[in-house]
Amino acid sequence: MRAVVQRVTEAQVTVDGETVGSILGPGLCVLVGVTHDDTPEKAAQLARKLWSVRILEGEKSCSDLSAPLLVISQFTLYGDARKGRRPTWNGAAPGPVAEPLVDEVVAQLRALGATVATGRFGADMKVSLVNDGPFTVLLEM
Repeated sequence: MRAVVQRVTEAQVTVDGETVGSILGPGLCVLVGVTHDDTPEKAAQLARKLWSVRILEGEKSCSDLSAPLLVISQFTLYGDARKGRRPTWNGAAPGPVAEPLVDEVVAQLRALGATVATGRFGADMKVSLVNDGPFTVLLEM
């Protein structure tokens, strides 16, 4: 699993003009990509890392501040554009594999006590956010 994690003061995702998920920060906007060999255990590991990583102001974590997270599925994190001019998506897991694992990340975060908003899997989403810092990190499990 891969996650692009952005420290934000606010973030929202819309589908067809409807806001389907939003947070007011400080918090994290997390784009999650799933590959073929990912497991529920990796999803749980990613959730624990997201909840405890100390990247908020003052080296605090979401768990320290009860900060919200916006989690959005993002198959393009496994795009490969090293050859040619068009990326391939061979590294991304298909929807029936990826969706339950993204849902597992969200479920595990909520089990830890997190407030989690989400996008809509497979939808054409518009994401807007205010990146605080800017501060962005890549996590891989």
